[in-house]
Amino acid sequence: MTASLALITGGAQGIGRALAQSFLAEGWRVMVLDRDAEALDELMAELGSPALLGLATDVGEETAVAAAFAALEAWQDRAGEPAGLNLLVNNAGLADPVSGPLEALSLAGWRRWLDGHLTGAFLCTRSAIPGLRARRGAIVNIASTRALQSEPNCEAYAAAKGGLLAFTHAAAISLGPLIRVNAVSPGWIETGPLQKSAHRRAADQRPIDQAQHAVGRVGEPSDIVAAVRFFAGPSAGFITGQNLVVDGGMTRAMIYAE
Repeated sequence: MTASLALITGGAQGIGRALAQSFLAEGWRVMVLDRDAEALDELMAELGSPALLGLATDVGEETAVAAAFAALEAWQDRAGEPAGLNLLVNNAGLADPVSGPLEALSLAGWRRWLDGHLTGAFLCTRSAIPGLRARRGAIVNIASTRALQSEPNCEAYAAAKGGLLAFTHAAAISLGPLIRVNAVSPGWIETGPLQKSAHRRAADQRPIDQAQHAVGRVGEPSDIVAAVRFFAGPSAGFITGQNLVVDGGMTRAMIYAE
C-alpha cells in the first residue's frame, strides 16, 4: 500500500514542526522545506525517521523550489513509491508580523514578507499540481487572523496573508475538482516550545493573555494541526475555497477602551 505523502513548508519550527510530527506519527511520509538549515538539522536529528526528508529551501526562490521538487521525486523513486502528493501545506514565511512604520518600510523589506508567504505558496503550489492531481490531494494554506484585523506597523505581513486568502479561493476554483484548496487562519498560538534549541522557550502566558480568549486560553500548535488534518482528510471532501479561523474567539470580541 502506498503511504500518504505531505510536503510542509516552514516545517522545521513552530506550527510547521507540529504538523510534521503529527503526520509522521500517523504513518505518512513527510518532506519539510525550511530556509533555516540549523532548525532543519535539529528536526531531522530529533525525529530521526526514514519517512522524513528535510531540505534547506527558500520557497520564495523559483530555482530553489524546482530543485526541491526534483529532490522529492528522487526520494520517492529510491523508496519505490509511485509519484504523487496527498497534501501540500504552505506554511513558510517570516513569523514576525511587525515591519515597522509604513513610511520607513523599504521595498526590499516589503518583498521579504510577500515572497516568503505569498510567492512561496504560489511557487510550491504550481510545482505540486501534477502530484496532487495524481492522488486527488489537498492544499492547506496557513494564513493568519492578521489578514482580517490589524495592529500598527504590520502592513507587509497583513498584505501577504490577505493575498494568501485570495489565492486560496482562486486556486480552489482553478484546480477543482481533483484538488481541494483551503486555508487556516491561526490567531495567538504559543510556539515557544517548538522552536530550535537556541530560541526554545517554555510557554508562559499571563492570566490576562488567557482571559482575552473566549475559550479561556491561548492557542496551541495542536489546535492548528487538528484543522489542517481535517482539511486534508475525507471528512472535508465537500469543502474547498474556505478559510477556517482558529483563534479562540479573539476576532469576535468587541473591545472598548475604558
